[in-house]
Amino acid sequence: MSSFAPAAKQSETRDSLHTGVSGASTAEFFPGICKIEYKPDAPVRDVLCFRHYNPQEVVNGKTMEEWLRFSVCFWHTFRGTGADPFGYPTLVRPWDDGSDSLENAKRRLRAAFEFFTKLGVRFWTFHDRDISPLGEDLQETNRNLDELTDLALQLQQETGVKLLWATSNLFALPYYACGASTNPQAHVFAMAAAQVKKGMEVAKKLGAEGFVFWGGREGYQSLLNTDVKRELDHMAAFFRMAAEYRRKIDFHGQLLIEPKPKEPMKHQYDYDAQTVISFLKSYGLDKDFKLNIEPNHTTLAGHGYEHDVVLASKLGMLGSIDANTGSPDLGWDTDQFPMDAKNATLVMKVVMEQGQLAPGGLNFDCKVRRESVALEDMFISHIGAMDTFARGLRSAARIVEDGILNGCVKERYKSYDSGIGAKIELEETSFEELEAYVLTNGAPVPQSGQQEKYEVLLNHYI
Repeated sequence: MSSFAPAAKQSETRDSLHTGVSGASTAEFFPGICKIEYKPDAPVRDVLCFRHYNPQEVVNGKTMEEWLRFSVCFWHTFRGTGADPFGYPTLVRPWDDGSDSLENAKRRLRAAFEFFTKLGVRFWTFHDRDISPLGEDLQETNRNLDELTDLALQLQQETGVKLLWATSNLFALPYYACGASTNPQAHVFAMAAAQVKKGMEVAKKLGAEGFVFWGGREGYQSLLNTDVKRELDHMAAFFRMAAEYRRKIDFHGQLLIEPKPKEPMKHQYDYDAQTVISFLKSYGLDKDFKLNIEPNHTTLAGHGYEHDVVLASKLGMLGSIDANTGSPDLGWDTDQFPMDAKNATLVMKVVMEQGQLAPGGLNFDCKVRRESVALEDMFISHIGAMDTFARGLRSAARIVEDGILNGCVKERYKSYDSGIGAKIELEETSFEELEAYVLTNGAPVPQSGQQEKYEVLLNHYI
């Protein structure tokens, strides 16, 4: 979910590439780039326009804008530096002087809202520590966050851009190395609680439609030094307190948990959608929380791209989606922009069948590659992803409207619509009756799963 670059030796890169910082509140941070428009017949080389995303186009009863609810994440887009374990930062932005000052943080925020407006998205997301610098203690840190969110509220009011969801960074600072709510030190648990308390207050202040928990350190590196049951109990207690505080302050945003199987920990307790849903039901938390699914995390868990989206939706737990992808040939979280129309179709089919994604959305938890250093790359990447999901939406609408694919699935399970199958679904039968049924009717005859047929049908719509 997050991107934190090493600070060492940034000045060398910054001095060689930086051309000056504009601090005025009226400064234009992306000169030469106008508001991105829908131009379906634009020349191939015109990459600063939408070819498929037409916000007001009506698809199956709703506009594209209503179905897709695109959001830009602040952390990758405005705090990402391109640094990796093998190299220093490469993404030097003209508005960012590299300091942790309040003024620099405010410039980043103003640049972000210019970007949101020119791109034409309705929503944004952030971590508390992305937008505001740390202070010497919690009080100063909270004052800094208050000052920055005052500006964020002003910019939201001026632009009409809304906060899709906020989240607290409970994984980057050294004291979170062994977890936040699952940390063996109660003092760290208390710090995490204090941070989320403030985060939820800020989310309410900014009218957030959700609040996300991503447990990047909620897991273990070794079972030798871990009391798994105790840590799971503590995590459940933490979530229960969060739900109680949400009600206490009358914050109406949806609470969301984002699954991920590993990285940075060897094993994370929020491994995948089914694991999280089982955890929530085991601890009686399933009425307070839903899931924010990130497909790159899903594939890291060894599942297909759309697996967690489908499963969460079928179980009534899909709340929002971090729309990104990874490289199937790599074993880590690459947070790339989603450019595969088939994957987008499979996701949007779920959203359409669910009826909507609101109050969630499609949040681009993505980062440009460290080699993509031009400012226009920030736009091109988001435009490409937005067009991809627009194509996916149109294809999904055709699939749903035709009903052929879903009809084939229904036909496959028709034996449960009547007779002994209906009694099985209604749990009105027993092992004894089922044995008698087999003795009367003999052994079942295998039926073809016809996977290839379904794949051919899907390709027809892409």
